[in-house]
Amino acid sequence: MSDRDLDYLDEIKICPHCKTQLSCCEAPQIHVGDGLGWGSDVLFICLNDYCSLFLKGWEHVGEQYGHHASYRYMELPGSKESNVMMVGNKDAFKGSLVDKEAIRNQNKRYKKEKEAVEELKTCVEKKNLSPVLTLLLDESALKGNKASALEYLIKLNDLSCIDALRNHTFRDGTFEQKINMNIKMMLDANFKKECPYCAEIIKSQAKKCMHCKENL
Repeated sequence: MSDRDLDYLDEIKICPHCKTQLSCCEAPQIHVGDGLGWGSDVLFICLNDYCSLFLKGWEHVGEQYGHHASYRYMELPGSKESNVMMVGNKDAFKGSLVDKEAIRNQNKRYKKEKEAVEELKTCVEKKNLSPVLTLLLDESALKGNKASALEYLIKLNDLSCIDALRNHTFRDGTFEQKINMNIKMMLDANFKKECPYCAEIIKSQAKKCMHCKENL
């Protein structure tokens, strides 16, 4: 998603009935009118409980349809198109407010993942460990992308990755096991091992750690 696609986060829309700023909310998955959807992931809705449309709506819906419900004023993002949303209680949509900063951060993370995947193609040639670590340490990255990064980890054979990987908390225990196996393979390939006392990398044949001086 491009930054332009997130322009709606900066939109300021005003309810014509009460002059209150509309709130950005997640759109229901199904359009109650035609079942075809809203054409947007978010909607701008007036959540003012003292809005004249909302206050008068209870009586109107009761008389017309025999239901206990009212209306909220609504507009689509990037458009002047407006409509009314029927709601069954005053709390409707108040639990679906969009966290604008969270969406921006999610978008930045997604773009970073996408760039890292592209950089994998030349990471061995350029000896660039950065995209590999970006994907391996991103708990939200796609499993397929993380699996590809794991393959390149061995190809790069760069022991400088160990500290970052060891200090990361992986949510997937199975994936963490794969990481540990790959670290072991790289250490063996370089005739190295980790000191069991201080975790520094030392020669595999060492009898005493050169860092913490512990006998091995």
